[in-house]
Amino acid sequence: MAASTLALGTTLPSDGVVSPTLTSSCGSSPGIACRLVWDITHSGFAADFTDAYLAGPVRLALRIALVLAIAIALRVAARRVILRITSRTGSAHDRGESRQHAVFGERRGQRATALASLLGNAASVAIFSVAGLIVLGDIGVNLAPVLASAGVLGIALGFGAQNLVQDFLAGIFILLEDQYGVGDVVDIATVTGTVEAVSLRITRLRDVNGIVWHIRNGSIQLAGNETHGWARAVIDFPVPYGLPVAAARGALERAATAMASEARWRTAIIEPPEVWGVEEISPDLLLRVTARTAPMARTEVARELRERLSDALDAELAAAASAIHGATVPRQAAPAAVDAPSASTAGGSGGSPPRNSTVPPDPASS
Repeated sequence: MAASTLALGTTLPSDGVVSPTLTSSCGSSPGIACRLVWDITHSGFAADFTDAYLAGPVRLALRIALVLAIAIALRVAARRVILRITSRTGSAHDRGESRQHAVFGERRGQRATALASLLGNAASVAIFSVAGLIVLGDIGVNLAPVLASAGVLGIALGFGAQNLVQDFLAGIFILLEDQYGVGDVVDIATVTGTVEAVSLRITRLRDVNGIVWHIRNGSIQLAGNETHGWARAVIDFPVPYGLPVAAARGALERAATAMASEARWRTAIIEPPEVWGVEEISPDLLLRVTARTAPMARTEVARELRERLSDALDAELAAAASAIHGATVPRQAAPAAVDAPSASTAGGSGGSPPRNSTVPPDPASS
């Protein structure tokens, strides 16, 4: 029986029964699964079932899996790039020959680790947030209300947790700008101590008395780092007015230079000490001595330098006193002994002159 072809793509036999076709069962753009089922069974029901309940979910699952795989690959690549950059930053100066750079190797490594963790977490949040939005769009969720709700939630959190947001932002900039790190001696507000930990929210210090201070990063308005790069030991040494300034300056300079040349202090003192000169003249004459030191050695160098300068100045004072009393003051001759007067002389004169005294000459005899 002859069949007539309709415009819809179905075949109408002579008895009036419509026969299914690939286009009517799988649509104008049939998928691979629906086409395969149709080619095998030529059943419209099987093709419709495959396209509705198997091909669609499988296609959606494969798309979601592809999005997640790309997100994971991007996360791994981002972490590798971040680790490579931070490791180069942490070890770039360690290859130098300067003793000053060698002191900070451990601190740079800690900072590189913190930055790598921070940037890696930020990259992960950004990548998986975008991947989640793509997956929600593929599922059929309308993203406009979601994005609007997220914006409102962000504004609410911004107003309700301003201190927390401020702490996190301040912590990020502290790490990125390398304002201070673990092991540094810092002065924050009224607290001076050694940094034990730096997080995005707080900075933990331990002062000289062993007290641990927790300071919110957002509350830090001014911070002084005493051990960033290098330090300087500054000593104002009193000098007696009787000692010449040139002699005192030479003695202090020789003592400081001798200390810096010793093997024990070569790594602590990174530049030769200097005597800057007279700092004050009232109430005492003060000479300022400075020495550029490694960051963590300033206090130790200053204590030892005070002791060395004190010994050198004592030796200079002793030498000056010896020169004054031994060379400039002549030894006086002992007075001549005078015999005691007789009794008759004593009686005639009405008294005897004191013992060991000199009798003045008679003016008439001259």
